[in-house]
Amino acid sequence: MLLSMTGYGRETQTYLDKNISVEIRSLNSKFTDIKMRLPQKYKDRENDLRRLLAERAERGKIEFALEIKSLQGDDDFALNVPLFKRYVVELRKLADELQMPSGDIIPAVLRLPNVVSTEAANLDEAEWAAVMEVTNKAVQQFDAFRLAEGQAMESDLRLRVSNIMTALPLVDPHQEERVVRVRQRMYQNLEEYLGKEKIDENRFEQEIIFYLEKMDITEEKVRLEQHCNYFLEELNSPDTAKGRKLSFISQEMGREINTLGAKAYSSEIQRLVVNMKDELEKIKELVANTI
Repeated sequence: MLLSMTGYGRETQTYLDKNISVEIRSLNSKFTDIKMRLPQKYKDRENDLRRLLAERAERGKIEFALEIKSLQGDDDFALNVPLFKRYVVELRKLADELQMPSGDIIPAVLRLPNVVSTEAANLDEAEWAAVMEVTNKAVQQFDAFRLAEGQAMESDLRLRVSNIMTALPLVDPHQEERVVRVRQRMYQNLEEYLGKEKIDENRFEQEIIFYLEKMDITEEKVRLEQHCNYFLEELNSPDTAKGRKLSFISQEMGREINTLGAKAYSSEIQRLVVNMKDELEKIKELVANTI
């Protein structure tokens, strides 16, 4: 089972005369990064919500928003009347003293700290229980979204790995042809440079064997096939947090494909290698968005 790092979940529920809404979004990230937007009176419960999200999301850039609104439009609201009056009196005195107009004092005072409170001071435990219920339902939707995305990604990953494994046997015919071509080309070059009568056939054969050993790509093909099989085994594992392991395996696949290209000495093998690299880049893009 594969989980995408990209996810979305939203749940809304009514509690008494209030509407509770929770929204969760996530994007890919190497680490767990949680940003929260909460009503002021729930700030002391932020750690509880962070712990819940960290356990369920595991990895990614996560945005969590909790919104609570009154259905009757009378959200918790309080005006600090004594402080308001004091500000108005003092500012009017200052305006008179400086001979300044005082018409805009009231709107200015309303924006001053502690004059208006939009949150109730006490936390209602029953309301908090309702918030947690809505949050858990939003997390379930979030998980379902990531699972659906992960399944689509897993299918694509299997296809890409299969394409690489299908291309591997196609290298074999060209592998034998290139040996013949390289041998002929080297002999022809020596013949043109030294003359046929001066070529030491035994020394030439020794040099050819040494040269062909450096060109041999059997080991790279075997290792690449092993890495592909290992990749598919990890996709089959029940563990959901396997993005980092898949990323490491894909890097090893890339190492072998690059070596194949470096030892190719064949336009046909190079063409196959380019196709493998194209498939591998798509694999890396997908793996970068998995948990």
